[in-house]
Amino acid sequence: MVNKLSLILFFIFTISVISYSQEVPKDTVQKYAYSTIQEFWSQMNDIFNDPNFSNAEWGVVIQSLETGEYLYKRNEDKLFMPASNLKLFTSAAGLIILGSEYKFRTNIFMNGYVDGSVLKGDLVIQGRGDPSISGRFYNGNMLKVYTDWADSLANEGIDEITGNIIGDDNAFDEVGLGAGWAWDYESNWFAAPSSAICFNDNCIDIVVTVNKKTRQPEVTVSPDTKYVIILNKVTTVPKDSITSIDAYRELGTNVITVFGTIRDNSDSVKTYVTVNNPTQYAMVVFKDVLRKKGIIIDGYPIDINDMTTSIDYNKMKLLFTQDSPPLKDIIKVINKNSQNLYAEQLLKTIGLETKGFGNVENGVSAENKVFKDMGINPESMNIVDGSGLSRLDLVTPKQIVSLLSYMYKSKYFIPFFNSLPIAGVDGTLGDRLQNTKAQGKIRAKTGFIEGVRSLSGYAFTGDNEPIAFSIIVNNFNVPVKLAENIQDLVCLRLANFKRK
Repeated sequence: MVNKLSLILFFIFTISVISYSQEVPKDTVQKYAYSTIQEFWSQMNDIFNDPNFSNAEWGVVIQSLETGEYLYKRNEDKLFMPASNLKLFTSAAGLIILGSEYKFRTNIFMNGYVDGSVLKGDLVIQGRGDPSISGRFYNGNMLKVYTDWADSLANEGIDEITGNIIGDDNAFDEVGLGAGWAWDYESNWFAAPSSAICFNDNCIDIVVTVNKKTRQPEVTVSPDTKYVIILNKVTTVPKDSITSIDAYRELGTNVITVFGTIRDNSDSVKTYVTVNNPTQYAMVVFKDVLRKKGIIIDGYPIDINDMTTSIDYNKMKLLFTQDSPPLKDIIKVINKNSQNLYAEQLLKTIGLETKGFGNVENGVSAENKVFKDMGINPESMNIVDGSGLSRLDLVTPKQIVSLLSYMYKSKYFIPFFNSLPIAGVDGTLGDRLQNTKAQGKIRAKTGFIEGVRSLSGYAFTGDNEPIAFSIIVNNFNVPVKLAENIQDLVCLRLANFKRK
């Protein structure tokens, strides 16, 4: 016997593909496209009562941004782990507090004096949280910024530095990982530690290839640096076997084991691993770039926290500065790509700019003032990081929709809206809802950690009515795809919805 949910699925799919088929009767389309709110509510109940999630919990709010009317609510005031939907809070607060044109700034100082072409003293890199020093904004050239710095030094007439290359990361605290992050995340790129100085997303790129002569696996790293130690445990397998490469870094070290199998005829395989002490890593790589550009370094690349003496910026000369792309572009990386490090950097930068020091506590304190303006009581939620990677983060679906509604009316709506993945087009929604009426009509942030799948953002109905929605499920033990199917079904229904 066909159940009610199956019928809804069939008719929503039929409506979604009407533009590709002329054989569906018009009265059938109209019957299931036009609904009263009561009918829509009943359809949502059928969808969210899916027996696959009988031991889980759904939190849902769907609200019209034109009338303020709730099309549907379910557990709207209960606390849920939001996963990466927390990035909506971080990015919205960042825009409001810092502005869409805000740029992260890195200052390069000379601690000493120039004698001819020799800098008698140290070069000091003062970081203030810029996450973008990588290839992400420079056509894949991760060393572009460092090469530009080397050229700037050469333009100053400097071809030798007698002192050290010092990385000053004291604008942020030394707590790289978020509270409530799983300990076994530490090697993974999505759990890269935050730092006032970042380079290459605080990761190292690892490439595994098969030597054409020896047929043995070889491992190379990018950037080419001795900062990490690579242990190659990869084995070659026949061409009809499976390639599966992984890597982990020993806790508290930069010893990385690369393991798994690679087919004898396989193309290169790439993976990413975090580094321990991002500041030291950045200075080591920068020193290598300086040397390759012909600048002699007599000293060492060091983290300022390893120094026994303090430095006084009042006695230094500012040589030049490095500005990041504007925040409106940074938050596209945060939301479209769901990049955790960028979100953590933004949260701590909010703390730095408002309280004078970059840590989670200062960032959240500043954000809470914004949330109050949104009509959200900060005491009824729990935020411990910027990315949502923590299982200690707790928000309600209604709070998310309140934020979305506030941003819809904000002067920062356009950059906020533009940062969200577009269904069937790009970001983490690029491969969902393709070739349906929901494609391009849903702009929403995805979220995933074990047992959590979330989707919150904006939809435009068949009448082009703007909708804010939040759909979160916690504590499920079925395949994630089933949770995505439920969310996608709701998005399809919204994209086709027309009021009677």
